[in-house]
Amino acid sequence: MLFWRNPMNPAITSPVFMKDEMGMDYIPVYADGGADGEPAGTVTIDPVVVQNIGVRTATAEIRDLSRTLNGLGRIDFNEQRLTRLHPKTSGWIERLRIDETGTQVSKGTILLDIYSPELVAAQQEFLVALDNWEAARSGAAAQVKRSAATVLESARERLHLFDVPAHQIKELEQSRKIKKQLHIHSPFEGRVMHIGAREGQYVSPKDELYLIADLSRIWVNVDVFEDELNWLKVGDRAEMRVRAKPGRTYEGRVTFIHPVLNRQSRTVQVRLEFDNPDLSLKPGMFSNVTLYTDTRPNAVVVPSEAIVRSGSREQLFVVRGPGKFEPREATLGVSAEGFTQILEGIQAGEQVVTSSQFLIDSESKLREATAKMMEAMAGGGEDGTADMADMDMDDMDMEDMSMEESNDDR
Repeated sequence: MLFWRNPMNPAITSPVFMKDEMGMDYIPVYADGGADGEPAGTVTIDPVVVQNIGVRTATAEIRDLSRTLNGLGRIDFNEQRLTRLHPKTSGWIERLRIDETGTQVSKGTILLDIYSPELVAAQQEFLVALDNWEAARSGAAAQVKRSAATVLESARERLHLFDVPAHQIKELEQSRKIKKQLHIHSPFEGRVMHIGAREGQYVSPKDELYLIADLSRIWVNVDVFEDELNWLKVGDRAEMRVRAKPGRTYEGRVTFIHPVLNRQSRTVQVRLEFDNPDLSLKPGMFSNVTLYTDTRPNAVVVPSEAIVRSGSREQLFVVRGPGKFEPREATLGVSAEGFTQILEGIQAGEQVVTSSQFLIDSESKLREATAKMMEAMAGGGEDGTADMADMDMDDMDMEDMSMEESNDDR
């Protein structure tokens, strides 16, 4: 044994056993640094002392690691699942079949019946063209047949362009009776968000009859600062939380990054998409959004507090056995979610120290200095004496450094 060291301040030593002002036993220091092939600076501490000074450890693990960007989101309609229905002709609303905002409709649901003189005239033209085609089909010349077929197809297409449904065109063709009222159908499944007309009202193509939105998948817009755009790309994972559903997290993706920067806020609007099967997300809500960018799959990570930074290098203390800790330099990657990626130096499954590193680090540096001093003493002679003097100066510098780091950590 070389000497005894203060458990709370490794810079304080004693040639004999004693206790500090708090009643804690001094730690024995042995000349075993680097023995049996151990790296220089390896620290051996009594397990009882390890417990007393609060040393905690964690296991290096493999997990996907991403940078995180946080922002305030604004829930909005999905414009790809939103329609505003306008009539193709002017007319009067004869019957409003869907007359309540919020009604769920399916694709093809009849929304209203409309009377329009233009639609009546289009039906008449179709029936005349149909009669001419049937008359020419039986015995007219080929040129007359082609002309009659062209006129009939043109009349049918005009009805289609007026949004007359196919089943009503077929019914008109079979019954040869003009219908006063024609239907307007829902183009897809969704929920009626607004009704712009009532029964008996005269409407024209400029009037909006219905606003229908499919809310099963919604958009969320969030502003991202320009210096964070470098990490972001389409397809990145996003999480969202809203005050209306505390404790619930929604999973989505980045689908679009706007190409224009807001000059006032220096931000770019990013669009996210989220599934909303239970319609719990309402357009107009605000939300807390977390974007996971620059994903590193299968990264070896340790808790960020395990890293000991000394300016020129980063190192960790790896558990080599009960009470034995090895200092090891590491090459770091990205840090996120409380973890830091280890590119070199640590393997998955190894245990690292996550608390009280400053005490172990100070002891490790003194152990390393002591080992060098013992080597110098073993060398002997004038060269050994000179090395010894140099070693003493190094020890003093190392001890001063340890005291400064200990004070800073405290």
